[in-house]
Amino acid sequence: MKVLHISAECYPAAKAGGLGDVVGALPKYLNEAGLSTGVIIPKYRLKWFEGKAFQAVYRGVVRLHNQHIPFSIQQFTGKSLGFPFFVADIPGLFDRPGIYADPDGYSYNDETERYLSFQQAVLQWIVNSPGQPGLLHCHDHHTGLIPFMVKHCPEYQSLRNIPTVFTIHNGAYHGNFGWDKMYLMPFFDAGVRGLLDWRQSINPLASAIKCAWRVTTVSPSYLEELREDSNGMEALLQHERHKCLGIINGIDTQVWDPKTDPFLPDTWESSLEAFKKASKAAVGKKFRVDLKLPLVTFIGRLVGEKGADLLPDLIERVLQSGMQVAFAVLGTGQPWIHEAFRNLASRYPGRFDVSLEYNEGLAHQLYAGSDFLMMPSRVEPCGLNQMYAMRYGTLPIVRSVGGLKDTVPDIGAPNNTGRGIRFTTFNLEDGHIAIYRAVELFHNEPVFEAIRERITEIDFSWERSAVDYQELYQQML
Repeated sequence: MKVLHISAECYPAAKAGGLGDVVGALPKYLNEAGLSTGVIIPKYRLKWFEGKAFQAVYRGVVRLHNQHIPFSIQQFTGKSLGFPFFVADIPGLFDRPGIYADPDGYSYNDETERYLSFQQAVLQWIVNSPGQPGLLHCHDHHTGLIPFMVKHCPEYQSLRNIPTVFTIHNGAYHGNFGWDKMYLMPFFDAGVRGLLDWRQSINPLASAIKCAWRVTTVSPSYLEELREDSNGMEALLQHERHKCLGIINGIDTQVWDPKTDPFLPDTWESSLEAFKKASKAAVGKKFRVDLKLPLVTFIGRLVGEKGADLLPDLIERVLQSGMQVAFAVLGTGQPWIHEAFRNLASRYPGRFDVSLEYNEGLAHQLYAGSDFLMMPSRVEPCGLNQMYAMRYGTLPIVRSVGGLKDTVPDIGAPNNTGRGIRFTTFNLEDGHIAIYRAVELFHNEPVFEAIRERITEIDFSWERSAVDYQELYQQML
């Protein structure tokens, strides 16, 4: 392999958010472009792994202080993913029915031990492999200590000349832990302690920004936002700005293709209008909503970062105002948001319904059957949902942050470049106005249909973004 991606997630094996989508798609498109690229993640006890065949390619033991943890690196024997796919099987730490939390939503409390063992298992495998990758591409804080380890830990210093790229998918999570857990780290040169430290703790995200050869974010606007507000890391990102760049994510247009999507009961066979009508009817079989009304959907994690905490009050306000619109929500998250949505569903039958689950197939059906997709995010490093929605002829209603700002010009933009509806301030007033504008647009049928046709033709594919990554890799290789 020329490039090895190291991550906590990779679709379709393990996905909790956009990280999984990126790591599951970018390597495929890089391989298609002729750049040999593989992926390694931890081996979880998730549904995708059931019945899949893996072959062990390396066995070893990781040391965490006085613990010695056996592991094996295994390669998926199937050819369906489009890239070599490896997993680190670490019994006791990752063979669990969730990526970051159990099925009830309770986070695992040994994150430090888990990701320290995973990162060391990967590096030990690489050190002892006859064909080492030419470049290591690390993703988010779960792999953030690798650029440090290959430079400053004697055990892995044979890898110190391998270039490292670190991508920040979500800068809100640093993975930091106290210096009282330093004993879990592999041995390192005492003089470089400062490369681990940020605000008196060991901070994998900060360490990666300091030690990686290049740092990327998943959109140009998100990089600028992090330089202004990144939970105290602003000065570091300003200092390291010479090696940072933003590359907008793409989407896997083979997975997200309305003409071949296996999750859709009715694929796009003839006109877009017929496709949307059939798809909306299919949504009506899963959600109790009035299909004659414009349908606004939210799909994703029900957490504050995604703006989901604004939705119960916003939806109530809109429905009480008499606006003729229906809402459907799909996702899981904070229990109080679950309860608020259950109450809305019981009080507004036909106008609001919710499915509190992670359901990939149902998500595809909602992208196809909705008129609008609501994304009121507080933070959105890139966002993929708005791209999926547009490919399926659904207009996004987005807050003007991060990648949403980069990919969704407002319908008021000149020269017919508008793709959706944007609002700036995270409050009920701006959200209400945005939905009002969406409903007005829905009833302006010629304009609405013209925009809907236009957004399905936009190229959000990974081919475009993969070129940017290839150029970055080539500079380093």
